[in-house]
Amino acid sequence: MANKESRLVYSTDVGRIKEGEQSQAFSGDGTVRIRRETKGRKGKGVTTVSGIELPEAELKALAKQLKQKCSTGGTVKSGVIEIQGDHRDLLKEELEKRGHQVKLAGG
Repeated sequence: MANKESRLVYSTDVGRIKEGEQSQAFSGDGTVRIRRETKGRKGKGVTTVSGIELPEAELKALAKQLKQKCSTGGTVKSGVIEIQGDHRDLLKEELEKRGHQVKLAGG
């Protein structure tokens, strides 16, 4: 007899279905966006770089190189590189040299 507490689900898919295995889809459109933000920073401006699809370690290494290029500080938060100050033009030029498609976003 079948157990009434059983949560067995039948599927028409071929093969075994593994729980927890999900394919990670490419979430971006391949464009790196650079914008200047001041909101929530007490008026201090930062330049944010988003849309770079790299693993965390490589993203941090890239952020370090960009900070050195701008001679300023910064960080990586949730896959977004934050560079202190307004360095949009310099960052756009540097990322284009590295082969990224770059857009200046915002006002």
